[in-house]
Amino acid sequence: MIVSACSRDDNAHTTAVIQIPPPPRQVLTVDSKPVPPPNPSSLPLPVSADLTKPYLVFLLENGKSVRLGEGVPISFRVMNAKLKGDGGEFRVRYIVDDDEMKWLDTAESFWLAGWTPGKHTLRLELIGPDGWPYKNGDGTIITKEINVQK
Repeated sequence: MIVSACSRDDNAHTTAVIQIPPPPRQVLTVDSKPVPPPNPSSLPLPVSADLTKPYLVFLLENGKSVRLGEGVPISFRVMNAKLKGDGGEFRVRYIVDDDEMKWLDTAESFWLAGWTPGKHTLRLELIGPDGWPYKNGDGTIITKEINVQK
């Protein structure tokens, strides 16, 4: 007869289940209140783009800090091309934290509100007539970080 040191009792192992709620879902809202116009001399230029071809200028300070409850101004310019809303063939899409993309057909500035605390990324992309990001160095896909503080 062989005696096993382990038993096959159903109560030999206990598993504890702890319900952990998901993190708060960020629901951003667009507020079309005016964003102060930038000083034309302060427009950031891309480093490796051909400035005679279409490119994008995103007027948001990288690493900008805002307090919880404040909106973030989204202001950009498309250079050397027209957006669809202005009779052109280009579009701009923006993506926040790898969420669903949103489309912009005019260069009207707006505010995004409803941020959750922490670091977030905002990416703007200049989309060409073929539906793909236009290629022009670092002047067509721009990513910025913001930090929302409690």
